[in-house]
Amino acid sequence: MSFSGFIVQLLNGLASASSLFLVAAGLSLIFGVTRIVNFAHGSFFMVGIYVAYTLVEKLGTGLGFWPALVMSALAVGVLGALIEVVLLRRIYKAPELFQLLATFALVLVIKDAVLWLWGPDELLGPRAPGLSGSVTILGRQFPSYDLFLIVVGPVVLGLVWVLLTRTRFGTLVRAATQDREMVSALGVNQAWLFTAVFALGAMLAGLGGALQLPREPATLEMDLNTIGAAFVVVVVGGMGSIPGAYAAALLIAEIKAICIWLGVVDVFGLSISFSKLTLVVDFLVMAVVLVWRPWGLFGRPQAPSRYVGMQEEPLRRPSRAYLVAAAVFGLVLAAVPIFTADSPYTTVLMIDLMIAALFATSLHFIMGPAGMHSFGHAAYFGLGAYGAALLVRASGVPMELALVLAPLVAALGAFVYGWFAVRLSGVYLAMLTLAFAQITWAITYQWDSFTGGSNGLTGVWPAAWLSDKRVYYWLTLVLVALAILWLRRVLFSPFGYALRAGRDSGLRADAIGIDVKRMQWAAFVIAGLAAGLAGALFAFSKGSISPESLSVGKSVDGLVMVLLGGIQTLAGPVVGAVTFTWLHDTVARNTDYWRAMLGGIILLLVLLFPQGIAGFCKQVFERRRGGKNAGALEEVKA
Repeated sequence: MSFSGFIVQLLNGLASASSLFLVAAGLSLIFGVTRIVNFAHGSFFMVGIYVAYTLVEKLGTGLGFWPALVMSALAVGVLGALIEVVLLRRIYKAPELFQLLATFALVLVIKDAVLWLWGPDELLGPRAPGLSGSVTILGRQFPSYDLFLIVVGPVVLGLVWVLLTRTRFGTLVRAATQDREMVSALGVNQAWLFTAVFALGAMLAGLGGALQLPREPATLEMDLNTIGAAFVVVVVGGMGSIPGAYAAALLIAEIKAICIWLGVVDVFGLSISFSKLTLVVDFLVMAVVLVWRPWGLFGRPQAPSRYVGMQEEPLRRPSRAYLVAAAVFGLVLAAVPIFTADSPYTTVLMIDLMIAALFATSLHFIMGPAGMHSFGHAAYFGLGAYGAALLVRASGVPMELALVLAPLVAALGAFVYGWFAVRLSGVYLAMLTLAFAQITWAITYQWDSFTGGSNGLTGVWPAAWLSDKRVYYWLTLVLVALAILWLRRVLFSPFGYALRAGRDSGLRADAIGIDVKRMQWAAFVIAGLAAGLAGALFAFSKGSISPESLSVGKSVDGLVMVLLGGIQTLAGPVVGAVTFTWLHDTVARNTDYWRAMLGGIILLLVLLFPQGIAGFCKQVFERRRGGKNAGALEEVKA
């Protein structure tokens, strides 16, 4: 740990901060104006480096290198504009979470498009002409190109600041960030303003990707890796603040650089690997900042909202016909293993569908009635799964007892995380839940001696009397059905109605004596308990568990299930979970480009059913019932 090494690592951090800032600045602009949480922004970064690779090959590695980078950024900007005009413009009136679902589908489509065009192999670009060497700093070699990147960040920050503060376009952007409806009322073409902002944001992301060409290879994993880091920077800096994004990028990049410089340090005889913290240090920073300053370093606190949410019909207890249909459906599910004895895979798939239904229902419990958007719900699923596996393997607990205790482990995690999360709202709450989930994932991924690390845990099999997959199917059916019915019963209790009141108008609920935060905290624990049961059932179903069960992808899958089914209906998460899991399984088994096909199907469903599949079916049923009631009333009058 020499001083010269420390300085070089700080310079490395400055270079990394510039690229991270470019992506985060574009994401912040897009969210500030359009209010879209754009999951596809990391895909623009990935496309930028791939397009730059191709253009450099075409134009040459000499003088054509620099124009190729600029052209790559412009090409990604055009791609962003096309996506906004063709797709996103059609769903601006849909709920914001469904716009998130559409951008997630774009991630799948773009990833497979890149796979088809450039293949699965890593692509390493050439060194930048004129900057291919290195300079000596305190006796150490430092790449000249990284010095160039250090300068790029402040230059782009200055140019964006001038654009936003010294031009009419910038004035409109800042006005739209504050009040989009007022900008539209003043006669500004809001549609084209949104298109221009989306294109500018995509271009910045594409430029950030293109500039990485001489530093790292282009891979298909860049999209999700980049979007996670960009979200962290935007939230830490303050939503909508470009200087905040740059400050946050510097802070996070420098902390990572210091962790790399420290390496492994002995503290009171205990070896601590700071270099491993780089996997999670950005999320640790975000968690600390959000707990200390919920609106970010450069953001502004929002005044308490007096807005009463969109009116929804009150929760009604199921009708007799609904109960009969549910009973018949349950009998059909119970009979499935009998009629599919010749197809063991069907039984396995049905178990996966039921577990997914419980996981999605637990997430819907806090997203729908409670109004809390969680991006890290996989933490509780994973805690339940690892809790069950460790109880059986390390403690020798019987499988039956593990199924009881594992959900309590997940509920304990929700108890701790929820205490911090309920103090925030909106995107900040969602990002804090994501931070906690990533911290949990990092601990699980690196604690080799306890959790098995990246290899996970194997040999997690159910008890002998459940060795027949059909018997395990029936056990899963009973437990999932009871858990879902319990969650529904909670929603129809006074607690459930108070929870919904806090969602619709926190100020009014508080005025009549409802402790909204305590209610939301309890909801987190209940949802974590149900998700933990789903995780435990999953672990015993597969016989093994890996850190992927806590990953961002698992949380996103849960979001997709809830939104696909419909967030305003109690049956929505079940419908969405079954639809998504079945589509994922069917499409993946029939084509190499399953992501693009799955993404296309999700986009189609979003455009056709912006209220979700179950929500659409509910609307059709109510319209028909309303028409029949109106006809009967006319007959009575006649």
